[in-house]
Amino acid sequence: MASSTRLFSVTRHAKDLHPLTPLGPNKPLYQQQAALPKLPVAPLQETAVKYLKTLKPILSEADYARSEKLVKEFVAPGGKGEQLHKRLQERAATSSTSWLYDWWNDWAYMAYRDPVVVNVSYFFVFQDELRKQWKAPASRAAALITGALEFKRLVVEQDLKPELFKGKALSMDQYQWMFNTCRIPRIPSDQTRVDDPARNSHVVVIRKNQFFSFDTRHADGRQLSTAEIEKQIQAIYQQAGDHSTPAVGALTSENRDIWTKTREELVQSPVNRASLDAIESASFVICLDDSSPVTREEASRACWHGDGRNRFFDKPLQFIVFENGKAGFLGEHSMMDATPTSNMCDFICSGLSKDTINHGASSVSATLNPPQKLNFELSPSLLSRIESAEGHFDTLIAKHDVHIQAFHDYGKDLIKKFRISPDAYVQMAIQLAYYKMHGVSRPTYESAQTRAYAYGRTETCRTVSTDSVAFVKAMQDPALPAATKAQLGRKAVASHVAYMNDCVENRGVDRALLGMKLILKPDEPVPSIFTDPAFEYSKHWYLSTSQISSEYYDGYGWGEVVPDGYGIAYMVKERSLHFNVACLKEMRADRMKFYLEDALRDLRRVFEAEQAVSGKDVKAKL
Repeated sequence: MASSTRLFSVTRHAKDLHPLTPLGPNKPLYQQQAALPKLPVAPLQETAVKYLKTLKPILSEADYARSEKLVKEFVAPGGKGEQLHKRLQERAATSSTSWLYDWWNDWAYMAYRDPVVVNVSYFFVFQDELRKQWKAPASRAAALITGALEFKRLVVEQDLKPELFKGKALSMDQYQWMFNTCRIPRIPSDQTRVDDPARNSHVVVIRKNQFFSFDTRHADGRQLSTAEIEKQIQAIYQQAGDHSTPAVGALTSENRDIWTKTREELVQSPVNRASLDAIESASFVICLDDSSPVTREEASRACWHGDGRNRFFDKPLQFIVFENGKAGFLGEHSMMDATPTSNMCDFICSGLSKDTINHGASSVSATLNPPQKLNFELSPSLLSRIESAEGHFDTLIAKHDVHIQAFHDYGKDLIKKFRISPDAYVQMAIQLAYYKMHGVSRPTYESAQTRAYAYGRTETCRTVSTDSVAFVKAMQDPALPAATKAQLGRKAVASHVAYMNDCVENRGVDRALLGMKLILKPDEPVPSIFTDPAFEYSKHWYLSTSQISSEYYDGYGWGEVVPDGYGIAYMVKERSLHFNVACLKEMRADRMKFYLEDALRDLRRVFEAEQAVSGKDVKAKL
């Protein structure tokens, strides 16, 4: 395996990694990159008005009056807000990536010290493979590897077509962090290791907590066929045996500072250093688990965290295959959002389903080099650290609950007949479910991607509005007619759609306010707008939500972001809606699951009643 390694402690050097320029005239991946506009800074006065509008439905009148006064002071002519906003605009003008890029990647991810598993990682559960020839775990793993390698080829050779939004190309910069990368623990902030994907073609497989590596190319450069990869996987099953070894991978589930110190101790051994080098530089990781999850909850938990041993949580791409042939994916979030990895996984799953991925010859080369076991020398101190990491992981997982609402009454097909945005409709269902359960509306986050701009990542769409609160209250009032409820529902949906449209243009409030706070000089007084309790409360995400949809997934999710909140990932499929509810056990994910179903049926009744009265489909399109 070849090495061409770079560590990035601050991602402002992203352009040093790859210039994001096309290799040739017919290479589409970065063809539009140079033409993308820079991430804008939201106008100050507009941000202030919008911020106050988001505070109105979640604060008391007295608290809102206080916040309104502080906001007006902040944005007054010649005031501190204008100074900070001007600095932000100057930063935007001189940045080689975006004014937010370095800050966001460090503040939101690399400097985060809690374990990445549960807190940062996200997962997909793939639909079951029903074809007999691909259902056995070794066959399943081999097919997934072949699909992933084909996607890697498209990325490395820049033949992948850029993702589009409303017909326009999105920023594809995140794809440079996809293959042959790894998060490396450091204090006070982690780094990203990047190895040349064109020169490193090995993958790492974990079985019974043991690590193995094999090259996916022959000596002459030809890629291994699926049959040859399957033979390598079968050899790993045999070599790993029936007994688990000390779980080095569990160390990556630790607090980042603890893992940093443990890794420093680990790499003192040349043997350990070489094994870690192979893992960190690998194209991706395949986890061959010895469990057989059956239910959606079992499969989701197995992909989200598993037993914490048979993983290496710092790798951004981990494919998981279970004894019964079920499979899924686990992503590390720091340098990539879920949209690029979902694009990859959907490509793999659809390609395998439609037989559009080339598996190569069915014969196996007689000169195939066997997989190499990656050994570790573990001192009593390291063994103790592994045991401690396992204990911390088990305690963390035991506190959590996951429930799946796989709702098959209807999906996008019916919602579109109501002439309503499917995403906004689901957001209102989540709001109604929360209100039914808790009797109040609280701050809610929905991820909005800003990749229409160079190096854009996300902005926060604040779901709770005065209109959404009026709607959920009306839905709980039996005295109100369905027509009134439907009218309020459409108004709430319109507010949400308008805010989301602003967010994809980076004209929400959260990133601009964050930028003005972070651009303060160390010795500057902090403006009162940032010390106002409402500032923190309004971004205490009781509901953290996001949509990724694929007909090839049977699960998708992540953890809550605050102890008294929920992580609700959802998929809007053609004829079904799927929700993954994750939270601490005391928050009762099972009840939120129940109320989501209840809310979805309530919404259907209201909008169908509206259609019945009108005698035809509602024409207003939101």
